[in-house]
Amino acid sequence: MAAPLDLDQLHTFISIVDTGSFTRAADEVHRTQSAVSMQMRRLEDRIGKALFEKEGRMNKLTEEGERLLTYARRLLHLNRETLAAFDDKALEGTVRIGVPDDYADRFLPEIMARFSRSNPRVELSVLCEPTVNLADQIRRGNLDIALVTECVDTRPSEIVRNEPLLWVSSASHMVHEETILPMAFGRPTCQWRQMATDLLQASGREYRVLFTSWSANVITAAVLAGLAVSVLPECALRPGMRVLGEADGFGALPDCKIGILRGHSSRPEIVDALARHISESLDNISVPLTEESGTFDFAALAAARGRRLKPSHIMPGW
Repeated sequence: MAAPLDLDQLHTFISIVDTGSFTRAADEVHRTQSAVSMQMRRLEDRIGKALFEKEGRMNKLTEEGERLLTYARRLLHLNRETLAAFDDKALEGTVRIGVPDDYADRFLPEIMARFSRSNPRVELSVLCEPTVNLADQIRRGNLDIALVTECVDTRPSEIVRNEPLLWVSSASHMVHEETILPMAFGRPTCQWRQMATDLLQASGREYRVLFTSWSANVITAAVLAGLAVSVLPECALRPGMRVLGEADGFGALPDCKIGILRGHSSRPEIVDALARHISESLDNISVPLTEESGTFDFAALAAARGRRLKPSHIMPGW
């Protein structure tokens, strides 16, 4: 049987990637730089592949290094889970987290599963409200941590994910071709609403707002029913939606930045643990991909990330 991978080497490998250099990683893992280099040589020997390559003065991951990084994070996470399961001094208590419902459906299951497996004695209290409300709850001390949309109305957050912001309509209706475009948006102060209406006005496209709600479920319902066009982040796409692009007369929108806000908790160690799980979860989550057989082919979204949307791509279901 092949010898198992060394978790210390994997930890150092992840530290190099996360800090961006062998030198900073050496400080983080409390080893000399030569010891870190030796660990990576042994890991490359064990894998049988080069993990880093030189790009000027920088070391960047090879394709094999990128592949190993995913497995390494999973192995280290499982190791932490295993130790926590047998730790009599494991974290205990309650942590209050806020999440907008735009993100809750897609991100919360993974976040809750990861955190609860590692911290079975911690109770999660979850509040779903718009970002501005969550920022206010953080300020008032009613939440310990919140996953929010980075916006000018709140204090800066720790950015953990960028998402393309997309124009969407129903795949079964042609509402996006109406002369006066019916729209479904969040409340008037919503920054996505402001960006969308600014673009529509700049392009001379007539529109009227038919539906306004704080609830992402209401906006989604209006879109899927073929009643309106809206603007949603990639993570909020649903079966039956169509992504609209330049060929449909819709200009590219800026990225949506998702970040973490922290409150003044009496249990900062629990908040730190949850923040780490949020960051790891969002780092590993991808939106489902296929088209014909149920998952959406993200050619349009890849174009959106490059700020150029192709013609409509339909999302029949996954």
